Amino acid sequence: MPILALQIKAELENITELIPADADHTWHFKVQCTKCREIDSNFITMNAIDKAEMGSGRGEANLVMKCKFCKCESSAEFASKPVAYNIENNDRFATIATIECRGLELVGFEPREGWKAKGAESGTVFEDIDLTEGDWAEYDEKSEMPVGISDIECKFIKVK
Repeated sequence: MPILALQIKAELENITELIPADADHTWHFKVQCTKCREIDSNFITMNAIDKAEMGSGRGEANLVMKCKFCKCESSAEFASKPVAYNIENNDRFATIATIECRGLELVGFEPREGWKAKGAESGTVFEDIDLTEGDWAEYDEKSEMPVGISDIECKFIKVK
């Protein structure tokens, strides 16, 4: 059962601690079946709170699905609590989540909506950040500086 680390890289402007706003944040992944190697054309959603029962009674996972092509059941489970992408990692890849996969591999990620961040100078919390377009910009009134997130990239690395 491989554990994959989701790593992101972004250009943070006067922002630190980019993280999902809530524990039940909806994550959007592209998924590939490890048996037939087909990639689902849709983004599959999961969150760290919801659990679904596995079909064979082997327990529960954050995501349980059947491959549209070969009908094999697969599952995924957050292996640890998601962590913030900090300004110290600015423009470098850093792990924000680890996910244990069974019968599937995560091959794509879209951050979309539901993120929050802090102003680096002021500590102002910016909520409801939508990264669907790949960037976000605002103005921090307290520090009188523009803030933003851009050039977002992601990759998965095998941890185990």
